[in-house]
Amino acid sequence: MKKLLLVIFYLSVFTATFAQGPPIFTDTPIMLGLEGRGIRTFGNIISRENGSGYVHPVVFPYNITNKWQVGVAVPFVSMRPSGSTSRSGVGDLAVFTKYQIYQKDGKGKTLRSLIKLAETFPTGNSTDSPALGTGANQTTISLVNGYVTTKFGLYTEVGYNITSNGLPDNFIYNIALGYPLLPQKYPPNQVNVFLELIGNYILDDIGNNLFVAPGIQYIAGRRVLFESGIQIPLNQVAPVGQQTDYILRIGTRILIF
Repeated sequence: MKKLLLVIFYLSVFTATFAQGPPIFTDTPIMLGLEGRGIRTFGNIISRENGSGYVHPVVFPYNITNKWQVGVAVPFVSMRPSGSTSRSGVGDLAVFTKYQIYQKDGKGKTLRSLIKLAETFPTGNSTDSPALGTGANQTTISLVNGYVTTKFGLYTEVGYNITSNGLPDNFIYNIALGYPLLPQKYPPNQVNVFLELIGNYILDDIGNNLFVAPGIQYIAGRRVLFESGIQIPLNQVAPVGQQTDYILRIGTRILIF
């Protein structure tokens, strides 16, 4: 009887974490399933007042243990400034590691936290115009939290980004709320909607960027999900004429083994 109750308990936690998918823009502390071993790829369509761009990263996460994950992100970048020649190529490559520091599971719910460390290398061409990279090394350390139940998911991400070559550091703050639209079941077949706030405060008295990001996600079983979201600016520090109109993301996550 005790074994049966234990199985029911862990199945309820499993259903909560997998039917409530990870946020579209904010990171997640859940390192199982689609965030464990697989591929994540998406396209960011960027519309600005002075042109447009397209960024398409391919991310390869891998769990060393159930608490420790490493990965690499390789971006393809295409920039199309207004009235000028477009350029395409590889952007700045990033490697990252995550380590879970807290986990508390209950019936149909889980609370988790992890530390994430990422290093971005200036592999994208930054000497020609338009630039495909920043021309600087970047180190980011962040704390990612998530409270996930069968009814909703709440995620937060706060971090600090250290940038070389005299570029200003910045403080990252994101929050996401997810809500499943369909009844919970296993294997999952779920539609989730998200509302996120994506914030970035640039130091050296430059100012704050803040975007609101609604999105939708479809989980088609244990191995694949599809998602889309759009970032709409609430506040920007870019000069007039160079500001962002929106950032549209369309992507998928696939569990390959």
